[in-house]
Amino acid sequence: MNKILILANHFITIYAFRKELVKELIEKGNEVYLALPESDENEFFQNMGCKIIETPIERRGTNPLSDIKLLFKYLKVIRSIKPDIVLTYTIKPNIYGGIATRFCQTKAIHTVTGLGSIYIQEMWQKKIAIFLNRIAFKSASKIVFLNEENKNFYNQIGIISTNQNTMLVPGSGVNLENFKYEQQPNDTNITFTFVGRVLRDKGIEEYLTAAKELALIYGNIKFEVVGFVDEEKYIDILKRYDNEGLINYLGKREDILDIMKKSSCIVLPSYGEGRGTVLQEGASVGRPLITCDTYGCKDNVENGYNGYLCKVADAESLKNAMDKFINLPLEEKTLMGKRSRKKAEKEFDRKIVIKAYIMAINKIINYGG
Repeated sequence: MNKILILANHFITIYAFRKELVKELIEKGNEVYLALPESDENEFFQNMGCKIIETPIERRGTNPLSDIKLLFKYLKVIRSIKPDIVLTYTIKPNIYGGIATRFCQTKAIHTVTGLGSIYIQEMWQKKIAIFLNRIAFKSASKIVFLNEENKNFYNQIGIISTNQNTMLVPGSGVNLENFKYEQQPNDTNITFTFVGRVLRDKGIEEYLTAAKELALIYGNIKFEVVGFVDEEKYIDILKRYDNEGLINYLGKREDILDIMKKSSCIVLPSYGEGRGTVLQEGASVGRPLITCDTYGCKDNVENGYNGYLCKVADAESLKNAMDKFINLPLEEKTLMGKRSRKKAEKEFDRKIVIKAYIMAINKIINYGG
């Protein structure tokens, strides 16, 4: 029986995107440990058969003392469990988990789920993050990327070298049995749905601007925003837009599938994604997509085939893409949705991702790489 330790920054990171992988690991007879921040929701994985290790993480914090505590926590956990392999997801588990596994000489697979604000917004901590990431990834057994551009970027800034063991997967994939095709709503009203954490990098400002301008032109369009607010300044902004009847803010929701079924088009004008799971889920349900022509987003859309691409951080470009969709006949909207589903079946099936991880884990544990 192999011991597998998974490090992540939040319950949802594993539950929403990787619970099928965890289930598969357990079913194959592995002993699975999850190091996650405290949450009542962690009971889900306990019931599945995982051992939970409560690990406080300030996901968006920059307090060095907290990060040092996290590093020492990971060191303590790894020394105690002595896992055969460690899987890490998101930036802090990747960095501090990576340093800890290197120090303990433990095999590890690190998954770069996206660049994050620290790189997208050229934040002052960028040089520190690069330095620490370089240390963390130097002895990694394998580094997984969700798109080619992120891999090239990490190579370009010196976090990884060309001779390191890397793997490319199409995001976290989608459970196609849960996200089944639904016919495009046969309705004169059109609903655009933004699904994602509400923060600048996801393109929320551009979406709100486009919604406001399109609402002046058309009377049969609804604009939804779904997701928890990750930057406090948007709390009042969303409230104001909602009160003015420009958008319908639905908050953080668990019934994303039902919301997507009722939507006409999924919109994520993000400045960059790992692979844009929300877009892949929308495609699986059979919805046309509108997103930005940038890494991790454009991989999900063939412009004019199953949706439209717009420029990054450009509200006018987004508005034009949404306007194009509004003026399509229902037959064309339906066809776009069918093409989205076809693309999802071919490229986004979560089984593809699980198979790649299982093969990588077995090879590293049994043969070292």
